[in-house]
Amino acid sequence: MKKKILILFLFFCTFSGWSQLKTYTLSETETLEQQQSKPIFVFVHTSWCKYCKMMENSTFKNPEVIQLLNDNFYFVPLDAENKAPISFKNHTFKYKPKGKNTGVHELAEELGTVDGSITYPTFSILDKNNTILLQISEFTDAKTMITLLKEAVNFH
Repeated sequence: MKKKILILFLFFCTFSGWSQLKTYTLSETETLEQQQSKPIFVFVHTSWCKYCKMMENSTFKNPEVIQLLNDNFYFVPLDAENKAPISFKNHTFKYKPKGKNTGVHELAEELGTVDGSITYPTFSILDKNNTILLQISEFTDAKTMITLLKEAVNFH
């Protein structure tokens, strides 16, 4: 009996959609774009942002969202407070300190600024020319994200 339960458990674990969201760095996307052109989905977040965490733990765990992102986009999580330089499209973006233990990465400013200010979470979808196709700066639930991703796929 225990053996049957174990076999059933392993079967369901294998096929129950335990898919993982594939993540990339921006430098990886440059190489991958040469093989297969896809829009880049950049998720600008911070470690202290509760809405960012909510998206990470709900929206980006939804099987349909994962499937749409994995199949149609290069997903790049970008910590806005990352202090390491990031090279992308022949430009190096750096961390800009703004006070004691505070600052923001230039690339996060570039991709996360809406109406003159940066808000978390923000996500931007870039086309092959790095033009922002879509930029949303608020918590986005799975249902809304699915709609937005499907529209972006059709637009691209």
